[in-house]
Parts: sequence; structure tokens; C-alpha cells
Amino acid sequence: MDLFDVLNLIGGLSLFLFGMTLMGQALERRAGNKLKVLLGRMTTNRFAGLLTGLVVTAIIQSSSATTVMVVGFVNSGLMTLKQSINVILGANIGTTVTAWILSLAGIESSNFFIRLLKPTSFTPILALVGISFYMMSKDNKRKDTGMILLGFATLMFGMDAMSGAVSGLRDVPGFRQAFLAFTNPVLGVIAGAVLTAIIQSSSASVGILQALASTGAVTYGAAVPILMGQHIGTCVTAMISSVGANRNAKRAALVHLTFNVIGAAVWLVGFCIVKAVFAPALLTESASLFGIAVFHSVISLANVIMMFPFTDKLEKLVCRLIPEAKVTEEIQKLDERLFGSPALALNQCRQVLITMAQTAINAFKKSVDCVLDYDESAAQEIHKAEDDTDHLEDIIGTYLLKLTSHHLSEEENVKATEYMKLIGDYERIADHAVNILESAEEKQNKDVTFSENAVAEYKLICDAVMEILNLSFKAFSEDDMRSARNTESLEQVIDKLKEDLRTRHFVRLQNRECSVAAGFIWSDLLTNLGRVSDHCSNISGCVLDTEDKSMNMHENQRTVRNSAEDYMLQYNMYSAKYSN
Repeated sequence: MDLFDVLNLIGGLSLFLFGMTLMGQALERRAGNKLKVLLGRMTTNRFAGLLTGLVVTAIIQSSSATTVMVVGFVNSGLMTLKQSINVILGANIGTTVTAWILSLAGIESSNFFIRLLKPTSFTPILALVGISFYMMSKDNKRKDTGMILLGFATLMFGMDAMSGAVSGLRDVPGFRQAFLAFTNPVLGVIAGAVLTAIIQSSSASVGILQALASTGAVTYGAAVPILMGQHIGTCVTAMISSVGANRNAKRAALVHLTFNVIGAAVWLVGFCIVKAVFAPALLTESASLFGIAVFHSVISLANVIMMFPFTDKLEKLVCRLIPEAKVTEEIQKLDERLFGSPALALNQCRQVLITMAQTAINAFKKSVDCVLDYDESAAQEIHKAEDDTDHLEDIIGTYLLKLTSHHLSEEENVKATEYMKLIGDYERIADHAVNILESAEEKQNKDVTFSENAVAEYKLICDAVMEILNLSFKAFSEDDMRSARNTESLEQVIDKLKEDLRTRHFVRLQNRECSVAAGFIWSDLLTNLGRVSDHCSNISGCVLDTEDKSMNMHENQRTVRNSAEDYMLQYNMYSAKYSN
């Protein structure tokens, strides 16, 4: 093996790792919403969790990526620790799919149809189809499909390049001697763990082992311990991802490590006993690509079968290793570990945005009540709610900006844009709640009273604004298009009502039925109530935009108004309801 073979090996390894990453990321994007549905249907049923982990990992071709996602889900509250254990166990089985695909490279036959099964035969065709999809299609889903095919083709070309680069080693005595060292099972486990920890992918590590096995220098006695070690090494990625996460997320990462360490320890002892007592001839035979895939699957299945009945004990163990904190930790709702699956990241972002919306709405409710019945404790809660919405606007906005720097589908881009608009509207609603509170404090401090008519009118417009708040929130939180359309007609009624109440107040001022001080407070209240109504209209407009994928709110609102019969029916209904 000369310098050029080393360069080919480095190039092949680089292509292999790049292809695996490319394919995995494209698969995640392509299956984003399906992954969300899968996780949404997941229950505490252990078998459902196991199957979920298996399927997701088989899709994205990486147990490390699945476990990192699981750590993110637990950290964000999407998944319990108990659920995560079963998913992690399933991921250890799902990761064996890659080894089976790579084992096709070891097919040897002169039969035309069997030769077609070799990746070197069909990979060029997949590459051609992939590049056609990627370059000629404008649809993001077809582009992602093309990227999947290109990633797989790159992976297989890299595998072939590695195999070709190391093929000359089969005749080098020193290479065979080096692998004899790995017949010491402990050294083999350490070597597998270290290699996998460095490249942070057990699938890639197995692929490298299969490439080396193509030289004929790797025996099953050396390969099996290395495979055991690879299961330990793959835990490094999840452990790194848990840094800075909450305790349950750290426990989920520790479950992955504990499960694989216990499994490797148990089966290593069994392997040593079998080797010492029975000394099977198989252990001295050269490992084939197919044989490595078989042993990889057998070890993974054996680990799961052994640990599956003891998942409750595993949960208790990690809870003892990472005990509860004395002070309750705040759950980090938005987790950048979810960026690999934008659909899931957006779903979690939506949940936090719903919390922000509820905070703003509750602040508004308290503020309008304070105008007629001032409450100091409620005032403090309103100020806190306003601070909370400011904070949430900042973290949601920052999170969305980081998320949009990743490759998103058209639908995901539209959702991200909608959420960026909504956080501004709900933050402003909380600001108007504080403005209304300030009017209430001014009324309290100056000992201003409203006339009976003014009180009745205030209650009327507050009821109307509360209804439009609830309508717009329902439109957003439940994707209720009917509520979104009804918001526009109610907003027009509130605008008209606001002007009518302003005019009536001028009449009361002329008749000296109220003071000038009351007039200023009244004007400020109507202004803030009207602006809250405007923001509700914006919120429902965003929901309609997202549904139509037009992102043109004013055009959508004009369309709603132009659907004359339905719009006028709702307008007349709200006009009658809030007439005075």
C-alpha cells in the first residue's frame, strides 16, 4: 500500500461520511411530517416505542441522530423518560439496516441479475436519477428525493474507493499481524468504541470495518468485539448533545450509554467464555461483509432482548445516577437538537407560541378588569406577563432565525414566517394590556369615575374585543379557518363601535356629564382596545395566509370581505350583538 492508496483511502472515507450525512439529512427533511405523526401517535406502550425507534432510525440511517432527537424531545417535554427508553432500544436495531445495504457490495456472481444487485451496478443509475431530480425539479420534495439518491450513491462510491484502497493490504503480513491484536476481545471493544466515538456514527464505523474486511485480513474473532465496542462509541454524540439540557434529557442520554455498556459487558463475557471453552473455528475465519452485517444485527437484537424486560429498572438506575435537583428546573422548551427535523422543531415552537399567546390574552383580561376594579396584585401579574412575552418573543424569534438557516420545505418556510409574524402581534397585545393598566392606575390615582353609560359602553366594547381575541386564538391554535374568517367581520364592527363610543363621549363632555380627565382616559382606552382588535385581525390574517400559502395578508383580508354573502351575514350578526 503506497501513498496514493492512502490518499484514495482518505478520499473514499470522506465521500462515505459525506454521503451518509447527506442522505440522512435529506431523509429527515423528506420524512419530517411523517416523523411528527409517528411521534404524535406514540404512547406509553413499550412495543410501540420500540417500533418507533426502529422505524425512525431505519429511515434516517443513524442511531446517533435518533438518540440526539430523543434527548431533544425529552428536554422539550415532547416525550417522557419512560417513552424515550423504548425508542432508544428500537434505535439500536434500526441502525443495523445500513450494514445490510453495504453488505450487498460483497456479492460475487457471474449471473447478470445477481450482479445487478451489487451497488457498483445500480449506484450510477441512482446517481443519474438523483442529479436529474435535484437539478431539474423546482419542487423541494423532489429535490430532497434527488439528494437522498445522490447521498446514497456518494456513500457507495466512497465505500468502493475505500475497499479498493485497502485491497492491497491483504498481502501485507504486518496488516494481518495488526489485526491479530484485536483478537484480544477487550482491545477489540476499545478499538470499536474509540473509532465510533471519533466519527460519531456506528453505521459509518461498521461501513469502515466492512471495507477492511474486504481484504480478508479481519477475522470474526476480531470483528465481533469491535462491533460490541461500536455500540458504546455511538453514545458519545447523545452524551455531548445532553450538555446544558434538563435532568430528564441527561437521563435519556445516560440510558443510551448504560444500555450499551451493560450489553457489551454481558456479551463480551459470553464471547470470552465461548472462545475459551469451545474455540469455534468460525472465529478464525475471514469475516465477510454479509457476516459482519449478521453479527451487527445479532448483537443489537441480543442487547434489546436482554434489556427490554428491565426498562423500568434501567429508568430507576439512571434516576439514581442523576437525582432530582433540590430546586425545580425550568424546562427548556425550544431545543436546537430538533433542527435536524424542522417539522418537529416548528411543532415545538408552536407550543411555546401558544403559551405566549395565552400569557398575553390573560394579561389583557386582567387589565380590562382593573379599569373598573383596580387590583394591585393583578397589576403585578400584568407587568410580569408583559416581561414574559418580551422574553418569549426574543427566544422564539432567535430560534426561528436559526431554524430558517437550515434547509426547509416550502410548507415549513411558510409556517416559520407565520410564527415570526404572530410573536410580534402577541407581544404588542401584552404591551397594550400594560397601557390599559396604566389608564386604570391613572383613573385610580386621580379618583376619576365613569358615568353609568360609559361603564356600560366600556363593558360592551371589552366583550367584543375579548371575543375577537378568543376567535383569533382559536384560529391560530386549532387552525380553525372559520374563526379566522369571522375575525375580519368582527374587527370591522369593533372599529365602528370604537368610533361610535368616541362620538358619544364627546356628547357627554358637551353636556358636562363627565370630566375632561375622564375623557383623556376614555380616549386612551378606546385606542388600545382598537389596536388589540387590529392585532387579532393580523393573527387571523396570518392563519389564512398560511392556509393559502400566499403570505399576503391584506389580499386575503380583501378576499374575505369580498365573499359578500358570508361576510355580511357575520358582520350584521356582530353589529346586532354589540349595538348599544
